[in-house]
Amino acid sequence: MCSADRGDTKCSRSVAIMNFDEHAFTFESDREALVGVVAVPAQPSHVGVLIIVGGPQYRVGSHRQFLLLARALASEGVPTLRFDCRGMGDSTGDMCAFDDIGPDIAVAIDKFHDHCPEVDGIVLWGLCDGASAALLYWQATLDRRIAGMVLLNPWVRSDAILAKTHIKHYYGQRLLEKDFWIKLVAGKVNFLRGMRGFMGNLVLARNAAERSSTSEAIDFQDRMAQGMRSFKGPTLLILSGRDLTAKEFLEHAQVSSRWSGLLDRAGVDRHDLPEADHTFSLARWSQDVEARTLRWLRESFS
Repeated sequence: MCSADRGDTKCSRSVAIMNFDEHAFTFESDREALVGVVAVPAQPSHVGVLIIVGGPQYRVGSHRQFLLLARALASEGVPTLRFDCRGMGDSTGDMCAFDDIGPDIAVAIDKFHDHCPEVDGIVLWGLCDGASAALLYWQATLDRRIAGMVLLNPWVRSDAILAKTHIKHYYGQRLLEKDFWIKLVAGKVNFLRGMRGFMGNLVLARNAAERSSTSEAIDFQDRMAQGMRSFKGPTLLILSGRDLTAKEFLEHAQVSSRWSGLLDRAGVDRHDLPEADHTFSLARWSQDVEARTLRWLRESFS
């Protein structure tokens, strides 16, 4: 069993054959004890990657995704830090929403520098609401230590966005499927129930849009857009083709005036993986993400 990540039966073998030091440590954020795992190469690059773990999740990640990513990067000379936010994994405290973990990110960056002083720039790497948290952190702090961002399937969900996405990508796609029409003719599709669902989504989207147009509050999606617009460093955007969250993000970016042009601006390197699911659960998808991340780091910061 490995001290860095309990329960990982392959850990001792993996670390032994790689050219970096990996160890766990604790640090404090808002009087709570957080657990992090840092991987420091023998000859670290000047840019390190901080993996922001979305919730509910912990530092190893689904199918060991964050652990494998961190080690893949560290084996190529890129220092990494992954950690459990308050209330997650082995960290203490109450679980925080993704838009409230900014203090944890700030302290994690401090500790990253303590464990690897060679690092003078930090890349924030986040999946789903971890990606959202990265943009929100920058928008709130303008932390000059942030050198770049890697954003995978950012989370922008609201009632209106979810309803619109269902209408466009679920109901629209079903009408194009031959199997649907065969089942409809054979009486195997509950047409009335389907129409009720479709009309319900239309009403939900309309009502949510009306509430949004009369509200003066700036929602988290708009703050994410502000963060993306103000960040001038390189950004890698990776989107899964078979993921509702990614489709919601693209839908919102296309219709929101605050997101206009942000995905096409200079400095944003976008890659779509048409067959991948939300967490890149197959080995070839996660390895593709690792390779793209490493290539982008070398092109952006070498």
